Amino acid sequence: MPLLRQYIFLIPLLVMVLTELAKVAVEWVQTGKWHEGFFRPGGMPSSHSAFVTSLLIIVSEKRGIDSVEFAMAFVFAAVVWYDAMSVRRAVGQQAEILNRLQKWEHLTVRLGHSFRQVLAGILFGAVVTWLGIWLSRI
Repeated sequence: MPLLRQYIFLIPLLVMVLTELAKVAVEWVQTGKWHEGFFRPGGMPSSHSAFVTSLLIIVSEKRGIDSVEFAMAFVFAAVVWYDAMSVRRAVGQQAEILNRLQKWEHLTVRLGHSFRQVLAGILFGAVVTWLGIWLSRI
């Protein structure tokens, strides 16, 4: 695929869109309902985790794992993974409690991810990225 060969950084964007489609399918299988929409927080797999994993792999392919760019991409990915599992998840739990205490339904509670959802995003992002890299070399 010449487009991917020339613009390999399109792969992380493709990963993000495919992860969102996978999230919709997983929610439908689990609950029988469609996900509320694309690019919403929470759900399985984590699209943020998939995106930063893809970006990390692309940077390693283009610059190597001993480059400053790879180190920056790795730190960025680690912050996103941590944030998805802890900070955003805690904010979602607090929103749920505030909604109950105030009898509100105003605050979004699906903000973060479980470890499983983040891991699934990492694996999904890696597999799709390696597939994209392979296709770009054909």
